[in-house]
Amino acid sequence: MAEQLTVLLPGGAASPRCAGVLEAALAGRRAEVLTRLEAPLHGRRLLFVLSLDEGGVNHSVSDLLAALRTHPGCLEGCVGGVLTDAPGDLYTKAAGRELALAANLAGCAFVGRPLVEGTGSLRNFTVQARNAGCSLDAAYRLAAADLGSRVLAFSPPRLARPRLLVLHASSRATSNTLALWGLVRDRLGDRCDITEIGLRNGTLEDCAGCPYTTCLHYGEQGGCFYGGVMVQEVYPAILEADAVVLLCPNYNDALSANLTAAINRLTALYRTASFADKAVFAIVVSGYSGGDIVASQVAGAMGMNKGFWLPGRFCMLETANDKGEALALPGIGERAERFAENMLCQLL
Repeated sequence: MAEQLTVLLPGGAASPRCAGVLEAALAGRRAEVLTRLEAPLHGRRLLFVLSLDEGGVNHSVSDLLAALRTHPGCLEGCVGGVLTDAPGDLYTKAAGRELALAANLAGCAFVGRPLVEGTGSLRNFTVQARNAGCSLDAAYRLAAADLGSRVLAFSPPRLARPRLLVLHASSRATSNTLALWGLVRDRLGDRCDITEIGLRNGTLEDCAGCPYTTCLHYGEQGGCFYGGVMVQEVYPAILEADAVVLLCPNYNDALSANLTAAINRLTALYRTASFADKAVFAIVVSGYSGGDIVASQVAGAMGMNKGFWLPGRFCMLETANDKGEALALPGIGERAERFAENMLCQLL
């Protein structure tokens, strides 16, 4: 276990509640508090603390985002978590996702469930407080302390031969995203076992929000009320995989409907199986722009909600519109090579 947390508290100011929660998270631990990113922080265990105002804004957070985005590799080898706090019930998750993507592209890995949010009402801790038999405020502090522990304890699994599960909902005849995956797959060589599952042709029912007890019942049996390809193919493959690779064309600045449905349907499995030792990667292709929005959705849905860990630089982001255009992009072979090598570096 790492011995010290490095806390990045942009601007150095925190609301009284946020300061108290941070104190609880650091209790009994060695910690260094930085108020800005002035130099590379390689190999650190990081806790980003974002104290927002009523509008969900902290101008020092914007400065931190700019520093991360303009200094690739400045967080190489780091492992992180994020604590966001605001007086209102909005913007905490959006701020956390934006920060996590910027830090990840700068080289920082994130543990599964890396975000602890303190909304104004703290009603987002209702279930945790009930389970722990404590107040909402106490549940918030417990979650922050747990996040600090998990960031310090996390050790990325090292695998002799990683098992990759590739999920997509694209047509091989026209998909730039699948074409890019082909480049990456070729560069992975024979160092991984790869399973590909296509989720097309109306084979996938979306989650309909079954009652918790129903979802838990089916999850305990390794299934889901709606069955189908998710239960027959995806659930077993998820359980066997060391990493999931999502192939994500940008549809209206969002994940495709079938990929979204697949992530939603993981809830039944997530109730009974931990994904904390499973990584997630993504290849995102936009026709025009907005790849960062889709990448943030993947980080939020798979990492912050379903608990997969996020390797540093987990996503490959490209822009291509016409059929075949992706393979003709300048330097695409070198970028595919770097992405494949990063996948192997994170897993082997």
